[in-house]
Amino acid sequence: MSIAILANHRASSVWKKVIQEKLPNTPVAIFNESTTALDAEFLVCWKPENEQLKAFSNLKVIQSLGAGVDHIFDGNEIADNVKVVRLIDEQLTTDMWEYTLAATMGYLKDFAKYKRQESYTYWDRRHYKTIPETTVSILGLGQIGGYVAKQFAKLGFKVQGWSNSPKKIRKVKTFAGLEQLPKLLKKTDVLINILPLTSSTKGILNHDLLSQLPKGAYLINVGRGGHLVENDLIPLIDSGQLSGATLDVFEKEPLPKNHLFWNHRKIQVTPHVASMTNVKSTVNQVVENYLRMKNGRELLNEVSPQKGY
Repeated sequence: MSIAILANHRASSVWKKVIQEKLPNTPVAIFNESTTALDAEFLVCWKPENEQLKAFSNLKVIQSLGAGVDHIFDGNEIADNVKVVRLIDEQLTTDMWEYTLAATMGYLKDFAKYKRQESYTYWDRRHYKTIPETTVSILGLGQIGGYVAKQFAKLGFKVQGWSNSPKKIRKVKTFAGLEQLPKLLKKTDVLINILPLTSSTKGILNHDLLSQLPKGAYLINVGRGGHLVENDLIPLIDSGQLSGATLDVFEKEPLPKNHLFWNHRKIQVTPHVASMTNVKSTVNQVVENYLRMKNGRELLNEVSPQKGY
């Protein structure tokens, strides 16, 4: 049995090195560097191009190098006998929490406005919101979203959460199903999207949904770029319906240099850094899944092709 690495936009050589150190007697090959990669049964994968996975004829398992798997299903047909697994890493979860907290506090204290004032030495103070009077709503209550919701609640925020199926989280008011989504939206100050990208969630952050938020609400998108209908956002901000947004993910990455988001004073752009896979902290999980496949055991963090997560 062998392992192949197809890690577009990721450090393939680094992954090969750390996996080979853990499995010295297992062939590990990088796609396009060795034809033996095409015979692999276990594929370590990140953002394959359309139909690129067809090149692998013996696959049994595709291991995503992130918490998301939409990049695997999008543009590729996965055979029924091939299992897809994702990374669930405590550090990734913690990093996401820290990012969303930083973005939320920046909004509450209006740091972006003061940074703009600083550029032209203008002194103007404004009233700020406090933690107890702020309602944070989380779209997506999976392992990461659920953790983020609990952490906000611990700090004293009013916290709501929405998911496809019912969830119970201490000190978090939860909603489930599309019919309950409007109830969450109407009492939201900060909307944080951590949903997986599926056919049912693509474009969910659109004019209709965002218009249901109270006037002046703030958007933070750390899910996927495909969740946001980009052309709907700026008109909602310019009209005052939204006070602004922090965006870490985009439909096209890197974000094109001529994109309007770059220069909008109420949109904060970060280059997909809310949580980044740490090779050292996740390699053991990749190796464990390979060994489980080899021994016919249940895999860690297997996803449902039907659900897409």
